[in-house]
Amino acid sequence: MRSSRNVILCADDFGLADGVSRGIVELAEMGRLSATGAMTNMPGWRRAAGDLKPLQDRIAIGLHLNLTAGLPLGPMPQLAPSGVFPNLKDLLPKALKRQLPADEIAQEIERQLDAFVEVLGQPPAFVDGHQHVHVLPAIRPALIQALAKRGYAERVWLRDPSDKVAAILRRPIGRSKALVVKSLARGFAKAAHAAGFETNKGFSGFAPLDLSVSAESVFEEAFSTLGPRPLVMCHPGYVDEELRALDPAVESRLAELEYLKSDAFDDLLAERRLRLAPAF
Repeated sequence: MRSSRNVILCADDFGLADGVSRGIVELAEMGRLSATGAMTNMPGWRRAAGDLKPLQDRIAIGLHLNLTAGLPLGPMPQLAPSGVFPNLKDLLPKALKRQLPADEIAQEIERQLDAFVEVLGQPPAFVDGHQHVHVLPAIRPALIQALAKRGYAERVWLRDPSDKVAAILRRPIGRSKALVVKSLARGFAKAAHAAGFETNKGFSGFAPLDLSVSAESVFEEAFSTLGPRPLVMCHPGYVDEELRALDPAVESRLAELEYLKSDAFDDLLAERRLRLAPAF
C-alpha cells in the first residue's frame, strides 16, 4: 500500500482583517491547514494573535512579510512618504531597477520580526512575503541578512514561491502568474540555502481572485504534480467590511474557506494519500 506523504497547506494573510484571521483559526482547529503567515504590521495582528497561541504546537506560524498593504511599523520616508505602503504595481518596477531603499527595508523587516516575537514569544517558524515581495531584489538580501543576524539559520525556513516549469505547465489554473513569480524568484532558494536556510521544493496554489473558477477546482489542481517538499498556499477567510476596504476581490476567500471545511476536501486528501503537516 502506498504510504501517505506530507504537504504543508499554508493560509496567508493572518491579521489582514478579523474575518480572515477567524477563518484561519477555525481551519487550524479542524486540522484543515498546517501553517499560516502573519502580517504583523496590520492592526488585526495584535487583536487576533492570542487565538493562535493554543495552536502553536499544531501548525507552523510564520511571518508574512508585508511591504504593500497598510502602514509600516516605523518611518519609511522614501518607500512610504505618505505613511502608507505602496501597492505592488508601484513597488515592483522600483525593485527590478534596484531603486528600493535598502536601509529602510532592512529596518522594517526588523520591526515586523520584533512584532512577531513580542506577541508569540518565539521566532517565526518560517518567513514568506505578502504578494511574494520577499524574493525581490533589495528585499531578498535584506531579509536573509536580518534572519542570519538573529541566529535563525537552521531554525527558520523560507518559502520559495517557484516550482519546476513542467509542474507549472501541468496546472493550468494560475499558470501565467506562477511563471511570472518563478521568474522573480530565480536564485532565491540558492541564496537561502547558502545562508543556512531550508526552503520548500514545490509550490502551488495560484488562483484567480474571483469566482470564475471553483475553489474545488483550484485545490484539486494545487494538490497535483507536487514536488518533493511541497507547499500549497491558500487565502481563506470570512468577508467583513475591514477586508472589503483593503481588497476589492474578496468572495474567493469565503469560497476557499467553505471548501477547506468540506467533506470534499477531506476526501481529496484521503484519495491522494496526503497528510497536512507543519514541516517538511
